Amino acid sequence: MREWPAVVCPKSIVIGMKRVVHEPGYVLHHYDWSESSLIVEAFTRAHGRVALVAKGAKRPSSNFRSVLLPLQPLLLSWGGDGEIRTLKAAEWGGGQVMPRGDALLSGFYANELLLRLLAREDAHPRLFDAYAALVHALAAGDAEPLAAAALRAFELLLLRETGHLPALDAQTLTLAPLQASEPYRLVAEGGLRAAHADDAAWLPGQSWRRLAASLADEAPWTATLTVVAGLPGEQRGSLRRQLGELLHYHGGGATLRTRQLLQDAQRLMAT
Repeated sequence: MREWPAVVCPKSIVIGMKRVVHEPGYVLHHYDWSESSLIVEAFTRAHGRVALVAKGAKRPSSNFRSVLLPLQPLLLSWGGDGEIRTLKAAEWGGGQVMPRGDALLSGFYANELLLRLLAREDAHPRLFDAYAALVHALAAGDAEPLAAAALRAFELLLLRETGHLPALDAQTLTLAPLQASEPYRLVAEGGLRAAHADDAAWLPGQSWRRLAASLADEAPWTATLTVVAGLPGEQRGSLRRQLGELLHYHGGGATLRTRQLLQDAQRLMAT
């Protein structure tokens, strides 16, 4: 298993209570605020998801135009004490290029998950580090199995950090320990339970226990990625389906735009 580079993030500087300088962050999404300005939804390490108004960002002469791109490490500075702060500066953090092709779509998918599941200004530094590692993997153009494993590891960490992932080392309702070779299924409303005969997706108890141990590791990203990548192919597919159902449920039930785009593209390719 390859070693993942450590994600080193410089610390932001907080001036008083209203000004933040050089905070590591990523643009998740932006939308029009006026004829010349944008509202930027950013994911930052020390401040979580924040909304920033980038005044004049749509003007041809704006320094923001070439910097406020998704899936790029940035250093952000902002001020103000309202729900929407004012972006003062944005600098490229360097170190990687934009993901391409399917990897780009996977990055947009991760962004949409963060927008759906994270509350504003709720810091999740470990999740930020996992997201940064995921973006690095996608930008590096890793082979499809490893890139897919990185996405599953990120989904697991996201669900855990937001409190939507039950304990994976025991059955949720009975607290009965998992038997190594018995099948168990993760369901949105019931947690982890013994699989039924008609369940299409499940994992054996030993796989769930390994995932539980990896999430509790001091380096959860590397540990979880190692476990997911080591699962047999059919188990990785089963994990993808179960996590997808859980994310769909806790994300409000609406189909993610990036997932719908991927499904539409697959249908076009099949015709």
